[in-house]
Amino acid sequence: MDEALLAAYRATDYRVRLTRGGWASIHIDQPLPPALRTLAGEHPWGFITAWNPCSVPTPRAENRATLRMLLEALRAIPQTIVIRPGLGVGSAGPWTEPSLWVVGLDTAILDPLATHFRQFGYVHGQGASRAKLRLMSLI
Repeated sequence: MDEALLAAYRATDYRVRLTRGGWASIHIDQPLPPALRTLAGEHPWGFITAWNPCSVPTPRAENRATLRMLLEALRAIPQTIVIRPGLGVGSAGPWTEPSLWVVGLDTAILDPLATHFRQFGYVHGQGASRAKLRLMSLI
């Protein structure tokens, strides 16, 4: 992964749709926002997408279909506690990626999903701890 793409991942605003409306933003190396702490409790969580595999722009219809497949996969995992809609919003240039915030899944479960959907990385954490960027090797 080149430095520009890594910088873009680090600068992204990872937004989670709240049940009563509005958004809570997750930022890498920052604690989980208070609005999400109640949902996460002490559980592991991840912010993941299936859009734009390998960071290559992909037609909207294909992106929507793969995100639905990711949602179905997350729902089928017994450890899943909560799934909320998300949106990755880039700070450099106008781009967004619909995503999902999921509670209850650790990296042992999220890594194979990220690899399957050809994602270079995702954001994860444990409870209210700092959000971390997890990079995948897609070789």
